[in-house]
Amino acid sequence: MNPWFETVAEAQRRAKKRLPKSVYGALIAGSERGQTIEDNQRAFTELGFAPHVAGPIGERDQSTTVLGQQLSMPVMISPTGVQAVHPDGEVAVARAAAARGIAMGLSSFASKPIEEVIAANPATFFQMYWCGSKDEILERMERARAAGAVGLILTLDWSFSHGRDWGSPVIPEKLDLRTMLKFAPQTLVRPRWLATYAKSGHIPDLTAPNMAVGGGPAPGFFGAYGEWMGTPPPDWADVRWVCEQWDGPVMLKGVIRVDDALRAVDAGVAAISVSNHGGNNLDGTPAAIRALPAVADAVDSQIEVLLDGGIRRGSDVVKAVALGARAVMIGRGYLWGLAANGQAGVENVLDILRGGIDSALLGLRKTSVSELDRGDIVVPEGFERALGVPVGGGGFDTETSEPVDNGVLVESASP
Repeated sequence: MNPWFETVAEAQRRAKKRLPKSVYGALIAGSERGQTIEDNQRAFTELGFAPHVAGPIGERDQSTTVLGQQLSMPVMISPTGVQAVHPDGEVAVARAAAARGIAMGLSSFASKPIEEVIAANPATFFQMYWCGSKDEILERMERARAAGAVGLILTLDWSFSHGRDWGSPVIPEKLDLRTMLKFAPQTLVRPRWLATYAKSGHIPDLTAPNMAVGGGPAPGFFGAYGEWMGTPPPDWADVRWVCEQWDGPVMLKGVIRVDDALRAVDAGVAAISVSNHGGNNLDGTPAAIRALPAVADAVDSQIEVLLDGGIRRGSDVVKAVALGARAVMIGRGYLWGLAANGQAGVENVLDILRGGIDSALLGLRKTSVSELDRGDIVVPEGFERALGVPVGGGGFDTETSEPVDNGVLVESASP
């Protein structure tokens, strides 16, 4: 089989053929009935383009910056946990991102140490959950700072939803002999995946080395996950505290409401990502792209706005940028590429997105992504979701999280 694939959908098909059933299931899973994960993709199909038939031609510029990092195109690697679909995991992804000139987001639940990932891609943002005590959070921050992370991504858009109508994927706590025997029927029918690990000389690593604190051992994925679930969620004062402790840019990932976006500005973050955790949070949350325009309008260039969720094509990237995003973050797409062909597969996915962006710019007769605006997009009536719009007042008290100046909130669909 030709290792090259032409679409992200083909990368997904190859990942499904190559991976054990439970591993592939972990990549496609959404919460509950999967309404949000479906809407993340469906929403992009509802948007159209308004192309020109004549205009500037020639080389098109896709470059942009995110939090001071130069990107060759408006795409970043979104942090995803335990990338054991391939032995090289996050290091392979970081190398691919560096080779294509984009930044890396590394999950605190990653299977590779932050030091190895930053060595592969110096433009790495370290992603953190609000997990453990403040002292433990500070220790993880200090490790990221010492390793050379260029910024933090604070992820708050997950509320521990477990139920899935098609069944939750079975992920073991560790791979000992007993577990390997249990999963043997799945893995033996995927000989190419087994051969890749056999060649690497080690078994899939299900620990979270970046969660280790106090000189102790790295916890397993579910040990780290359990600590997170047992930590009371943060308030806006805690978000401000993170920004004050980190002497660099902080991105808040998971914003879907206008009032939360404005509170994030007040708390001191440098960027937000409009996101619903790829459909793995509260099912029934609107697609991120539906919420993007109202959020982008509300913050009005005070901070940078990104989007993640549902990106499968370069044209999706262009739609998001035209509706107000500086860049997008991708998750499942690069994981399918990693599963299909390691680092080269991730580079393949990034090349597909780059080609799609270029084609859309050509059709719209734009010479740069910076020229994109809402006039380039056909937005159907009722498409947008403007959630938590403050009216009658301004701003929020960061300490109490309440509107000030008699502000009240309204919920609406498209204005």
